Amino acid sequence: MKAIETKLKGCFIIEPSVFQDSRGYFFESYNQIKFEELTGLNPVFLQDNQSKSSYGVIRGLHQQTGEFAQAKLVRVLEGKVLDIAVDVREGSETYGEYVAVELSEENNRQLFIPRGFLHGFAVLSDSATFFYKCDNVYNKGSEDGVNPLDQTLAVDWQVPLEDMILSDKDKNARSFEK
Repeated sequence: MKAIETKLKGCFIIEPSVFQDSRGYFFESYNQIKFEELTGLNPVFLQDNQSKSSYGVIRGLHQQTGEFAQAKLVRVLEGKVLDIAVDVREGSETYGEYVAVELSEENNRQLFIPRGFLHGFAVLSDSATFFYKCDNVYNKGSEDGVNPLDQTLAVDWQVPLEDMILSDKDKNARSFEK
């Protein structure tokens, strides 16, 4: 396993060691001891989530706030997505900046997103099955989100505007203000 810290402190790309032969492949998708050794972080995951979406779907930009804030370890089981993490930690030197990482069933990459980040993804393949671990449980009253097409953030979702599929909730989410 390899951990690569992004330009956003605490946000890591995780590349597992994949063992492949004529039968297929095997890799550890998570090992808490190795994760802590490589990142210096020790999240305790409490909830797993999974979604399946078609090409052009954009989910996010979302976060949980307050006592229900969540760190996430995300990956793709099938297909390909562009995963986005936006730093919205008060006082952070990279506040308002984002990283974009392609996650796919081929590259087996994962992204660890710490608490205090907006998160979203765009489906780049015909469909994608997305899986993530959270270090806190979901609470509807702690939801927050920013419109994924907000011009201040100017995220390049790598999906043409005419092909984008957004929920009404995301279309009507607030604007980002620095």
